[in-house]
Amino acid sequence: MTRPHPHTATVVLVALVAGCSSGSGSHTAAPTASAPAATVSAAPTSAAPRAEPSAVPQSAVAAESNPPGDIPDNLAFIPYSNTAGRYRFTHPEGWAEKTQGSTAAFTDKLNGVQAATGTATTAPTVATAKQQDVPELARSQAAFELRTITDVSMPAGRGVRIVYRRNSAPDAVTGRQYRDEVERYELVSHGREVIVELFGPVGADNVDAYKTMINSLKIQ
Repeated sequence: MTRPHPHTATVVLVALVAGCSSGSGSHTAAPTASAPAATVSAAPTSAAPRAEPSAVPQSAVAAESNPPGDIPDNLAFIPYSNTAGRYRFTHPEGWAEKTQGSTAAFTDKLNGVQAATGTATTAPTVATAKQQDVPELARSQAAFELRTITDVSMPAGRGVRIVYRRNSAPDAVTGRQYRDEVERYELVSHGREVIVELFGPVGADNVDAYKTMINSLKIQ
């Protein structure tokens, strides 16, 4: 199966901001997100909302000094299960859902999470991520800026965490763009991979919400 974005593209739920409804060999592309609106790719070549092709590449927009994207601490989290992708996790209650097969996205204003299945059967490493994911992200994400890549071991499995910045897709009404920060997790368990991207404006305080979502991820 071709992977949602950079390796050929999973879940990460949770790097990082709609509709309704819900639907793995070598390491290829994985999911990639883009706020404020969730855009779920038809094929597993992009796991999180992506920047519009016309906007790739472009100059980085300025980060907000007082970003409007904090996820409230009192939000309730509810369970979600994707039968096609064989994974589950929790997300903030009330976020708009858009699901297509094994790819699922939940967004609210400038924040979001997108998950999708990838193609890796063994856990990716910092080295493989630099060779395969980073170049693909640089091609597909508007004004891509790599921040960090680290090896991780999460409840759902082992893999990598890639933190990067990009310009959000233009607002449908105002055309305004925000500078997003994305936390991308590529995790493998029992020979199956899920890629999750958690995203919101640079500077937004979403640490606790991201931890809740990514730690709740289970690869079935």
